[in-house]
Parts: sequence; C-alpha cells; structure tokens
Amino acid sequence: MSNSTTTITGNLTREPEIRYTKEGQATTTLGVAVNRRWQDKSTQEWQESTSFFDVICWRDLAENVALSLSKGMRVVVTGRLEQRSWETDDGQHRSKVEIVADEVGPSLRFATVDVRRTERRQGVEEPDTEATSA
Repeated sequence: MSNSTTTITGNLTREPEIRYTKEGQATTTLGVAVNRRWQDKSTQEWQESTSFFDVICWRDLAENVALSLSKGMRVVVTGRLEQRSWETDDGQHRSKVEIVADEVGPSLRFATVDVRRTERRQGVEEPDTEATSA
C-alpha cells in the first residue's frame, strides 16, 4: 500500500477543537478553506472557487495546534487522505474524506510568527531528519 501525501494551504474556518480519547490521546479537528482564483481565458473574467477540508490532528500535534492557531489564520497542512464511513440513526450510510495531519503550521506568506519549541515527552520519538536546530 502506498503512502501518498497531500498538502493544502488555506484559512481556518473555525476554532480548532481539542478532545481527548478514553485512553488520554489528544485529538484536534479543524476546518480549512482553500481558495482558488483564475482568469477565464475566453472571457478574461476572474473566477473563484473555494474547497473546504476537515483536518484531524493527533497527540502532541493536536495540543500544539489547539494552543497556537485560531479561526481565520492562514495555515499549511501536510498529511494523508482517509475516508471514514458511518451509518446515521435512521439507517443512512454516510462517508467523508478527511486529512489526517502529519504537519500543521502557519503560512508566512502574509504574516510572521514567534516559534517556541515545546518540551519533548518521554517515549515520544523524534522524526528521522538530518536538520539541525540553531
């Protein structure tokens, strides 16, 4: 099974909502609106389209997102697409595609940020990278 990754950049449509599972794992959900604007070559008129995505974050990422981001902020999200299905109380089948985030950060195209490193928890593995910190 291949591991495909997707990246979106857009604005948060609501405040990130943090919850905890019965096992104590943090999970945060957020909505991201991605706007696209283009000029129609035949009419020379500008066209716009907006797509809305639900994003799920887990563990430390979930807590950091809930503490750092708020509605309206421009963000960059990288993660994998997952389809979730369920049945409603009246027996209808529903499904949706969500992004399970690996990384979430503020977009610096129109803003600046003050980045602070959080303390690592015991037993949490660092990603395998060769980047060095200043």
